[in-house]
Amino acid sequence: MAILSVEPNERITFRVAHEDEHLLVVEKRAGLVTHPGIGHERDTLLNGLFARFGPRLQNLGQRRDFGLVQRLDRETSGLLLVALSLAAHERLYEMIRAREIEKFYWAIVARPPRDRQGVVRLSLREVVRPINRYKNERIAQIARDGKPALTAYRTLETSPHGALLEARPVTGRLHQIRVHLDAIGCPILGDPQYGPKHARAMAPRLCLHAHRLRLVHPVTGDVLDIRSSMPRDLRRVLRELRLSLPAPSAQHGEKVAGDGVGEEES
Repeated sequence: MAILSVEPNERITFRVAHEDEHLLVVEKRAGLVTHPGIGHERDTLLNGLFARFGPRLQNLGQRRDFGLVQRLDRETSGLLLVALSLAAHERLYEMIRAREIEKFYWAIVARPPRDRQGVVRLSLREVVRPINRYKNERIAQIARDGKPALTAYRTLETSPHGALLEARPVTGRLHQIRVHLDAIGCPILGDPQYGPKHARAMAPRLCLHAHRLRLVHPVTGDVLDIRSSMPRDLRRVLRELRLSLPAPSAQHGEKVAGDGVGEEES
């Protein structure tokens, strides 16, 4: 029996949205940490992945993060990529650096943006701040000397109580969508780290869901366009705010004329 570096945990569940011999697209639930760390040695998504794909992920090794080419914040739900072969892993990292993988998120925010669609270009830097005497956290701050960051967005639905946006981070900085939307006056509901207190209290968790991944398969060259539906807990938030679910065109990823999310490039 192969010795695995990450302890498998069959109790960690996830949905497989796409699977082939080279890669996975899985859907992570909100509240689940992606990768093991202090305090989360065996209750992460990777522990669950090792219960099902352990030998193949072990073969990629710790240097390649056992296939995790993408991560999501603990509070964020939705789709993420996992490599299963060395060929896929190497090519996926090249594609990420070249910004060839498109990621789309739904965000429920406290108020609509001034412009129905647009692009946020604000540089970000990571800082460490203390939570208590024993624990720190990494956060992102807008800073002129930070790394360039670009997020395209469009408004899908509004009501007197809030708005539903779709956002595409062209770059991949820490907490990028959360900080950028807050910076333009649209804090994401339920965000425990950013935005005003009243927005944090308006939802039981961060209202951010990675609902779509679009890329060219790193080995076969096929176009993959993987989608996820709105989670049940976020559907309840939409109903409470008198917001509708995304229109079929938005749910199925079709571009619309002048789509700032689909067209904007760095």
